[in-house]
Amino acid sequence: MVTAATSDFAAARRFMVDGQIRTNKVTDESLLAALADLPRELFAPAELRARAYLDDDLPLGGGRYMMEPMVLARLLQALQIADGDAVLVVGANTGYGAALAAMLGGAVTALESDYKLLDAARRSLGGVNVARPVECVAGPLTEGYAARAPYKAILIEGAIEEVPPALAQQLAEGGRLAAVQAQGGIGRAILSTKAAGNLSSRVLFDANVYMLPGFAKPRGFTF
Repeated sequence: MVTAATSDFAAARRFMVDGQIRTNKVTDESLLAALADLPRELFAPAELRARAYLDDDLPLGGGRYMMEPMVLARLLQALQIADGDAVLVVGANTGYGAALAAMLGGAVTALESDYKLLDAARRSLGGVNVARPVECVAGPLTEGYAARAPYKAILIEGAIEEVPPALAQQLAEGGRLAAVQAQGGIGRAILSTKAAGNLSSRVLFDANVYMLPGFAKPRGFTF
């Protein structure tokens, strides 16, 4: 049954796609269709569902956030996920990014270290239709998930200062890793590609999102 709330969310979703996503260089029609179909409000905490389609990060508690839709969309577009690609989503929180990656045809592993968020992701993903089932797994985010490596695409849902060695190792040859790199208070979305065992990165666009816990570089002693 279509309720007023359902209709309002659908209208907000259309506005998000047309007003935030298309106008910010997202042109992949499969991704735009996934964004238009997937109810983002189902992945937001109940008390924040009215804010699900704002162009802002949504707080999830414990220093964790749902990434701003436009930034997430541009990172996913850069990954160029093809049907059947093994995809790792690091810091998957409530599962929205993982669901979009699955709708693009990815065989997605959603890695989460926070068990409360992992449970929320499983509930949210169980309530939506995606092309392939998403496997939700628990573990330290900086260690990746070696059991299903190598990955053709890795999405990190939060800012990092550098790519952890474990994630670089788990990326397939020719694979792509998308993240927001924060240095000196400035955030830039980057796309890293693996060739001959090495990562090379290029800047995609400026972006400021919250640091993913555990992804700041260790600080040296100062005297």
